[in-house]
Amino acid sequence: MNLADAILGDPETLALIDGDAQIRAMLQVEVALATAQARLGMIPDDAARAIAAAAQGLIPDPDEMRKGTASAGIAAQPVVNALKSACPDHAGHVHFGATSQDIVDSALVLALREALTLLAARLQAVTDTLDRRADDFADQAIPARTRFQNAMPTTLGAKIAVWRAPLVRDSERLEELRPRLLVLSLHGAAGTSAAFGENGPALRKALADNLGLTAPDLPWHATRDTMVELGNWLALVTGSLGKMGADLILMGQSGIGEVMAGAGGASSTMPQKANPVAAEALVSIARLNAGAIGTLHQAMIHAQERDGSALAIEWAVLPDMLVRTGAALRLAQDLVETLRPNADLIEASFATDRGMMMAEAAGFALAREMPRKDALALVARALRAVAEGAAATLPDALDDIAPRDGGWSAFLTPDHTWGEAAAMARSGADKGNAPTT
Repeated sequence: MNLADAILGDPETLALIDGDAQIRAMLQVEVALATAQARLGMIPDDAARAIAAAAQGLIPDPDEMRKGTASAGIAAQPVVNALKSACPDHAGHVHFGATSQDIVDSALVLALREALTLLAARLQAVTDTLDRRADDFADQAIPARTRFQNAMPTTLGAKIAVWRAPLVRDSERLEELRPRLLVLSLHGAAGTSAAFGENGPALRKALADNLGLTAPDLPWHATRDTMVELGNWLALVTGSLGKMGADLILMGQSGIGEVMAGAGGASSTMPQKANPVAAEALVSIARLNAGAIGTLHQAMIHAQERDGSALAIEWAVLPDMLVRTGAALRLAQDLVETLRPNADLIEASFATDRGMMMAEAAGFALAREMPRKDALALVARALRAVAEGAAATLPDALDDIAPRDGGWSAFLTPDHTWGEAAAMARSGADKGNAPTT
């Protein structure tokens, strides 16, 4: 047991891809294979019925599964042996013509279909909640910061809309990926379908129909690009959520405290602290998946028709990436739902800045009346006056240097200088930075 799984793990996702789920999926493939072969006259009907009945109540011994996998180097063999033992009179028709990799890969695809349904639903929930929160805080002014420095005003809603945009694209990417990923594997020992004779194409079509998958023309035992593409997608999702987590950590840190989210974790010795545990976990998961995708790419270096060393990399890396993504989406949902601005501390941030983050707006306003170079020189002079204590705020300094009707204080306010931020927050439901036409 890894205690960190309480933070970085997700039981619901794990249950869809763990050992028990793999065994159920492999048995499902074997039953569907036997059913399709009986329909094509490749095995007797009573054999297919017996295989289905045996599989229905079969609960293989976990120790035997582990020992068999260690011996064979692949999980399908001990499952097949258990199924043969459960219907001894028809053992010769179990797994007829298939190779272990066919069963493992087809079962993997079935498990991934269930896992991705869960992840897609969570992703949509996070996206919808972000959309709602962006609208809630469309007009909540907050400092924008570039390279950890105050830049200019924006709104909290605009920041949330930026978090949401890549997640919308990730949903689109997943729909594009599904047809490439949800593909049956059934080409036999060396990928030639020799054991199926002339029935190969018809058998693949029948089995794919039984399982709700697509039948491929070529084997993919040794071409793992779609599994790596899935890993890339998982890393994209967690990377986007990691960016949100990093922003929440920075906005909630001591001395800023402008935005809080989640309950916070207690320190064992410093009772004043509320550690941003969930936001930190989003960053950790993003970095773990970013590292894992590099390792998963190694599984593409797959020698000849099948390479156990490449397959083992995929088996070790991809499940953890899936579980971590489930965890990240679960944590993100809670953070977004509980996100709340601290208006007093946001106001304090603006007050401490003394109007200097409105310098760009002042420069553009002055440039309407004089050459841009001269306008920037005036703003630079006003900023020096604030820095040296000769003026309390940038508007005060500009009132002395370049007076304007109504005064600079009325003009240099967040809502006059945040540009399209509020509008972007309200248009967040538009499609994640889709180009305008």
